[in-house]
Amino acid sequence: MTLDSKLLITGASGKLSRRVIYHLLKTLHVPANRLIVTTRTPELVSDLAVLGVAVRHADFDSDVDLISDAFQGASRILLVSSESGAPGMRLEQHKRAISAAENVGASHLVYTSMPEPIGSMVSFASDHEGSEAALTDSTLQGWTILRNHWYFENWFFSIPNALKSGEWYSAAGDGKLANIARDDVARAAATVLAGVSSTKQTYTLSGAVALTTREIATVIRAVVDRPLTVIDVTLDELIQGLVENDLPEAAAREIASFDANTKAGGFSTVTNDYKLITGREPQSLVHWCIENHTSLTDFK
Repeated sequence: MTLDSKLLITGASGKLSRRVIYHLLKTLHVPANRLIVTTRTPELVSDLAVLGVAVRHADFDSDVDLISDAFQGASRILLVSSESGAPGMRLEQHKRAISAAENVGASHLVYTSMPEPIGSMVSFASDHEGSEAALTDSTLQGWTILRNHWYFENWFFSIPNALKSGEWYSAAGDGKLANIARDDVARAAATVLAGVSSTKQTYTLSGAVALTTREIATVIRAVVDRPLTVIDVTLDELIQGLVENDLPEAAAREIASFDANTKAGGFSTVTNDYKLITGREPQSLVHWCIENHTSLTDFK
């Protein structure tokens, strides 16, 4: 691996990819001309092209040869998990991207997975399990699987409404969550991508502690100084409540599967992997809540 080898990041218009690119350029000081980014919407990342980053169109629903064209010249590739909602579609997209990485002779591929996908109750866990298997079965010289815990930022979809009513409906029971800030995940991914390792590794990126929903609510309540009480409900009651609030049933069942997996202990694993990769401690929930006070209370 040379200092001028090309690093490629997929899904460049997405929030995680943008933070990875930020850390590559600003934190790790990787020259812009070493970066290739791919996206289905190049017009959304025109600012990166101005900096000297190579911006290429790539659609993982297309033929592998077309994806390979977009990957040409890349030595190390970060495959950010796609957001396709159709069952199995995400897995097929990832398989095509992995095949394209093989085609262009990439030396290393980094894949963003989820915690403990094998046996998980999360509705789309099989896509990550299959993607990990496709990567481990590939001919790539090296790969890294980053099993990322849920982001703190995921709570932007639920906590503002919960704070508005003062009630957080949960089917997670006493299950614990080891959430981590998206920016920390991005820093770790950037560090691995910019490295020189050609080994085959799996890391689990978690926060420093795992907390129950009640413990999380206590932290948030203290920071924003508003009432927030966790109300225990069954999975069926959670799904029904989400549907009654105009969420499509498929989406409601997906969200409920997160709670089911939490209750079963599937999101409670705490590791030291983030610090092992970056040399830093992950951001605490308290610090994150303070930084995001305005967004958490944006329920008007």
